[in-house]
Amino acid sequence: MPPTTPAWSRRLFLAATSAAALGLTVPAQASTAPDDFETLRLRWLDLQLGTGYDPAAEPYASRLAATGDLAARHRATMAPTATSLWPGHAFDPPSGITQSYHRLWTMTQAYVQRGTGQTGEPGLLADVLRGLDHLAERIYNPSTTRYGNWWEWQIGSPRLLMDIVATLYEAAGPERVAAACAAVDHFVPDAMLGDYAGTSTGANRVDLCRSVALRGVVGRDPAKIALARDALSPVFPYVTKGDGLYADGSFVQHTWVAYSGTYGQVVLDGLGRLFALLAGSPWAVTDPNRQIVLDSVEHAYAPLLYNGLMMDSVSGRAVSRGILRNDPYGTLRGDHYHGQGIIAAIALLAAGAPAAVRDRWHARVKGWIERDTVSPVLTAPQFGVADLARLHAVAASPVPAAPEPVGHKLFAAMDRAVHRRPGWAANIAMASERIAFYECGNGENPRGWHTGAGMLYWWGPGTATATGTDARTATATDAQYTDWFWPTVDPYRLPGTTVSTKRLPDRAGGEWGAPKPAVRWVGGVTDGEFASVGQHLKGLGSTLEARKSWFCAADTVVCLGAGIGCTDGVPVETVVDNRNLGEAGGGRFTTGRGGRWAHLEGHGGWVFPGGTEDLRTLREDRTGAWRDINTTSTTERRTRRYQTLWLDHGTDPADASYAYLLMPGASRRTVAARAYDPRWLEILDNTAARQAVTVPSLGLTAANFWQPGTVGPLTAGAPASVLVRATGRRVTVHVGEPPRTGRPLEIVWHRPVRRVLDHDPSVEVLGAGRTLRLRITPGTAGAGHACTVSI
Repeated sequence: MPPTTPAWSRRLFLAATSAAALGLTVPAQASTAPDDFETLRLRWLDLQLGTGYDPAAEPYASRLAATGDLAARHRATMAPTATSLWPGHAFDPPSGITQSYHRLWTMTQAYVQRGTGQTGEPGLLADVLRGLDHLAERIYNPSTTRYGNWWEWQIGSPRLLMDIVATLYEAAGPERVAAACAAVDHFVPDAMLGDYAGTSTGANRVDLCRSVALRGVVGRDPAKIALARDALSPVFPYVTKGDGLYADGSFVQHTWVAYSGTYGQVVLDGLGRLFALLAGSPWAVTDPNRQIVLDSVEHAYAPLLYNGLMMDSVSGRAVSRGILRNDPYGTLRGDHYHGQGIIAAIALLAAGAPAAVRDRWHARVKGWIERDTVSPVLTAPQFGVADLARLHAVAASPVPAAPEPVGHKLFAAMDRAVHRRPGWAANIAMASERIAFYECGNGENPRGWHTGAGMLYWWGPGTATATGTDARTATATDAQYTDWFWPTVDPYRLPGTTVSTKRLPDRAGGEWGAPKPAVRWVGGVTDGEFASVGQHLKGLGSTLEARKSWFCAADTVVCLGAGIGCTDGVPVETVVDNRNLGEAGGGRFTTGRGGRWAHLEGHGGWVFPGGTEDLRTLREDRTGAWRDINTTSTTERRTRRYQTLWLDHGTDPADASYAYLLMPGASRRTVAARAYDPRWLEILDNTAARQAVTVPSLGLTAANFWQPGTVGPLTAGAPASVLVRATGRRVTVHVGEPPRTGRPLEIVWHRPVRRVLDHDPSVEVLGAGRTLRLRITPGTAGAGHACTVSI
């Protein structure tokens, strides 16, 4: 039976008699009592070091032993000098400071946690304290003026320092605690939590509050804890520009970058820890807007998680990190790594959620745990024993695992769309004057140029063959972008993109989300199941211009492109797909007569209505290292095989176009049948003015109006995206205004209408009879507007 007391050794803190040692939950108190600070300190240790697990059982035993081994190596190599604590980790740049605190934190955990082989070892404790003294004396103190990357001084280092001091509180003694508090006060002054601006927003604000709250706990300063709690409140409300969470579920950081997967994870994890830390105390977080955070789990994050992975389009420059050169475990930081961080944060946040909500979240978490066979969650190397214990508790809970949901989610505020069908999912990444083409910075992701040029990610129903943490032999489509994709893929041939092949320099357009196209028409409209999505594309560092549409339906994404023009003097290509086949992967690739279809065994197929003479295909092996795209990563080189399909528009095309259907997971027979079925799809228009399709069997008509005009049964008086769904005699017209001007527009559906059944407040019915005439007042948030009629 696992112990009911923490598996970290509280006897080492001379605090075993504290009432808080019995658990995480304490009654609310009306005023500050002498033991409030100790209660919070010990509660934080439970959150950080874990409780309720058996340190002699797996996966905890091996994880604790690895912590002990790593701590021993760190201890053996620690060599204080005037400019460093460890060789190769100089204080200039300041990353050496954060790395030094990280190593001291590993040594601290090895000292206090049972099963590390270093538990309670006096020499280890002495070396941790010696390291703290050296850093405090030489660099991390109030007499130092910060330089280099602000994050190292104000987030990375103080967060680790406070964890160490909270853990070794008694052993550190009053002088060391006071020195640590003084350093945090200096580098994270109260003014940092005053204005919600600059680097003190979104995920960064949560991290800053975490350090200040812990500084208040160990420094026994109620004002600091209250300051940190109150400074969280600006993070909660929905934002309409800049950093933060939007009402449509988008999460943006660095002003222009879609960032649910990494900075969003920091927000969820940090708030989960602070909510749990302060619950029931005099400083409990009671702001009613905290409900927005709880709602975001299913509204903002779950739609981007698929079988345990977090879709790469919302992880910014972090997609380039791969295996960091200083990671002793060689952990692959891909989409599954980011997804598992979100999953762990949800499990943490669930502890403070209402029972019904908690059960619903646990069901989702259990589903992700069961389906992630590429990088198993319950043994993921990124987790310490505390997160592992929480995740194992969820896995053992009685709630049934939830399947992947079906539906469409449009994240208008960050130019992303997610289409989910039984057995597969797709994700579209776009860019506009609101959202960057890509982000690079700190030596990371210098060749992500075209990730916002309509990249179409998709995951099918494949089965993983890998069981390791890095998916080295995975052939599953769930490992498509995990398995060394980013360092080995051709950056000019990202799936779904239309690009000029003009060569670009590293970091083209600038760093930190600076490169943004001067376009407004990006977005679409959805009914929650199907969608019409479009992008006015202008190339990065190029004269390329195009209109791209994706009509997301039952088993298909219909992809149209028109008005493709360029004068760069180089070929222009639309990359139909670029599938990662693994280290030596295969899969039979076949094409149909007349260029009507193509199929890749184990993946799915593509249909080209009417056939095409412009399709090119290539199967090639490509070799790369994570260091090629990230200066902090390893130099190890790997080779991956790719099956590439692209449409060649020629050099300097004028008004070129394309049309194809993506069918994830479809059999070759199904793909071929669709290719020769003239009744399934009708392309109503595919020009720079309008793109539209109808699928009679689905009762679907979808159109993107780049200009006012008429196509099929629809007329738009201004640029718009329209989706019409018919079920029997009930029809719903959905309208979006992707340019987000906020100006009213009129839509006419040229079909007889019996009566209007319902419509949104933003919709005015101007006429219903021989035709349906609507006036939409759209607002500027990119939301959809609906009117339902009977015919």
